[in-house]
Amino acid sequence: MDVIDRPVLAGASERAGAPAFEGFVRTGQTLELKAFTGVTGDAGGYALPREIDAAIDRALASISPIRRIANVVKVGSAGYRKLVTTGGTPSGWAAETDARPGTATPVFQEVVPPSGELYANPSASQAMLDDAAFDVEAWLADEIATEFARAEGAAFVTGSGVNRPKGFLTNPVSAAADATRAFGTLQYLASGAAGDFAANPQERLIDLVQALRAPYRQGASFVMNAATVARLRKFKTSDGAFIWQPGLAAGQPATLLGYPVVEAEDMPDVAANSLSIAFGNFRLGYLIAERSDTAILRDPYSNKPFVGFYATKRIGGCVVNAEAIKVMKFAAS
Repeated sequence: MDVIDRPVLAGASERAGAPAFEGFVRTGQTLELKAFTGVTGDAGGYALPREIDAAIDRALASISPIRRIANVVKVGSAGYRKLVTTGGTPSGWAAETDARPGTATPVFQEVVPPSGELYANPSASQAMLDDAAFDVEAWLADEIATEFARAEGAAFVTGSGVNRPKGFLTNPVSAAADATRAFGTLQYLASGAAGDFAANPQERLIDLVQALRAPYRQGASFVMNAATVARLRKFKTSDGAFIWQPGLAAGQPATLLGYPVVEAEDMPDVAANSLSIAFGNFRLGYLIAERSDTAILRDPYSNKPFVGFYATKRIGGCVVNAEAIKVMKFAAS
């Protein structure tokens, strides 16, 4: 019978007459041992799999919530127009047999929301997509969605209107009342001091609320950033009661003078002549027009061995009714 030569057991060396391992089994003779551990890489550590958490944590971006309180419409093309009437339709009183002369017709204003295309074009190698311990494609899609939400939220507040939405704070402002202001101009109320509130700041806030006419106050809300919220939460009435009321249940917004407060980090901090507080019915006052949902094109061909993820979103926005939004200007007048 042929004898098949096999390599001796790892870590053992052959001795004259018998394999070393057989000698250890029979007599307890000590072998020459080598450490094989995961403590260092070349001693076996490289062979141990690294376990990576499949959920990638990230620092959360501050996303403006204007979309949640504004009027969002889906459009079929970039040439969206909206008609707004000003002044209403005049009417008159007459007796049963009196003549009915003609009344004036409403005045129409055309509103064209400025729009632009928001895009991102990240890429990943095919090897990364194949070998990563987590779903890279799903992670990239989520990152793109988060970045788009942040970018569009900033545009709804301070956007220039050039290849992007026009933010409501970039509209012209005036201290004139609704009946005398030019169309598209927001009314502001002064805080009473440059970069601060004057005495009795809660009275200035009441003036801001009452400047918005009653038909718009149903569904109105305050909009400001967290730093401004911190200021207002400390204000008290003359009897020591806070004018800020926290939400009584999870998910319920806090209220200021009975109206919900929306924190939008794109609103400016309190400074001289800043428009740091807005109050209004944004569903009636601000329009967001979007062509469609975010589209993502997977491109594995243009830049081998990388796979591109080309994401686009066409979106526009502007103020459609300046009477529905008021702002507070931190100035003496």
